[in-house]
Amino acid sequence: MRMIFVAGARPNFVKIAPLMRAVAEYPDVEAILVHTGQHYDQAMSDSFFSDLEIRQPDVNLNVGSASHAVQTAEVMKRFEPVLEKYLPDVVVVVGDVNSTIACALTAAKLGIRVAHVEAGLRSFDAAMPEEINRVLTDRISDFLFTTEISGEENLRKEGVAAEKIFPVGNVMVDSLLRFLEKASNSDILTRLKISSSGVGYALVTLHRPVNVDDPVGLRRLFGAINVIAGSIPVIFPVHPRTQSQIAKHGIKVAAGVRLIEPQGYLDFLYLMSKARLVLTDSGGLQEETTVLRVPCLTLRENTERPITITVGTNSLVGSDPEKIIEYARQILAGHARKGRIPDQWDGRAAERIVATLYRKLKGESEVLQAQEGDAVEATPKTA
Repeated sequence: MRMIFVAGARPNFVKIAPLMRAVAEYPDVEAILVHTGQHYDQAMSDSFFSDLEIRQPDVNLNVGSASHAVQTAEVMKRFEPVLEKYLPDVVVVVGDVNSTIACALTAAKLGIRVAHVEAGLRSFDAAMPEEINRVLTDRISDFLFTTEISGEENLRKEGVAAEKIFPVGNVMVDSLLRFLEKASNSDILTRLKISSSGVGYALVTLHRPVNVDDPVGLRRLFGAINVIAGSIPVIFPVHPRTQSQIAKHGIKVAAGVRLIEPQGYLDFLYLMSKARLVLTDSGGLQEETTVLRVPCLTLRENTERPITITVGTNSLVGSDPEKIIEYARQILAGHARKGRIPDQWDGRAAERIVATLYRKLKGESEVLQAQEGDAVEATPKTA
């Protein structure tokens, strides 16, 4: 049996790592790791392989950065020969980046089955490129592995057959729980000369185009962040695109806001675990803060991860500076959401996914072999 696992962008590596560990327990499965190269610099890619203990990829497509159309097309063009060479039984894609839809579509067109990890999540905002990637990937996938109840409900409403949907938990949480203790050895706070005791600090990330590509919107968000920095130091690992927009538009950054380079997985995990408050537009951080029981304010008008709000520590505050500041003040005053960890977010999602794929593919193979045997027996023998 042969499985291809695809990773392309920073969040993908966190999800692929536990899958690669889980599949290693099956000696009769050949696991091929493909890195599309969608994120390719040291801070955004290579360090994650080291931190997450992922072996070097078998194939690197080296697509680099480009527009959505060009990047998606380039991944498809470079991935097709890989499929033709290895002829896998299934291609496993994770998340919602361009690499996800590109590799899923290429496999589907060649008649190769596709498994989508993190299926069914919906923001219902078609202006988000990730939403388009999610919906299309789910439509052409044969195995849909969901992280939360909303994913199952969305897929059923869209007419997906129940036998294709598998509630398994959250592979991103698998990585967090595995590496949390290791991350506690990070010296990032010492290097930054900050302390988690006393007033502590707030942690900020921003990268979505709706927030960083519009100078008016970015200026509004910084208006709130700068005010919050008057009450608590703010640590802001800056995404490259966000950094360029801050410089380009002359966005005012208060003295209490510390702009730092993007961090590796372990350093960032430790920063997040010790923060008093996280402000973000990232989907993954909404989930991670819920598991860490760290208050999170999501700087978006919608979320594809509603369980982090209904069950977890997340609050959806949009981009209104007054609302952001008010929620932050409530948290700093001790009135944060307590939350709980959602069902099946127990560190074993990857085990369930690989076991399901193995069982399904093995069963199909045995049925096919039996059918072929019956066909041979039914063939008249020549004299």
